[in-house]
Amino acid sequence: MSFEGGILVDRDALARARHELGAGFVRILGYFREDGTKSVAAIEEAMRKGNAAALVIPAHTLKGEARQFGADPLATLAEKIEDHARGCVERHDSPEDAIADVVALRPLFFQTLAVLERDTNPLVARRPGGFGRRAG
Repeated sequence: MSFEGGILVDRDALARARHELGAGFVRILGYFREDGTKSVAAIEEAMRKGNAAALVIPAHTLKGEARQFGADPLATLAEKIEDHARGCVERHDSPEDAIADVVALRPLFFQTLAVLERDTNPLVARRPGGFGRRAG
């Protein structure tokens, strides 16, 4: 599942998060990077073990954190995994039907994280050239 050319992050939602979190924004984004990486690994491990119950919490956590930053495609995929896992727990079923979604999660997480970090890094040049700079 690749979102190249698609919208990985809602810029308006990201701007709202930056405004609401203020000076804590960079710290919270760092937590998202750390927690998200752990959540993805936990989801993959739970899927390897066929443990639907162990999928629920990390998928739920990733969903909420992604939504906070306007990362809707990532949040939607995490929610899909969470919902599937909850259904499997209720039915006492294997989560194997979600394998494709779990496989797609890691690259989507890191693509999304790259966009978030690029768009929030004050050191990244936004446009070549500009006042006082020679383009080319």
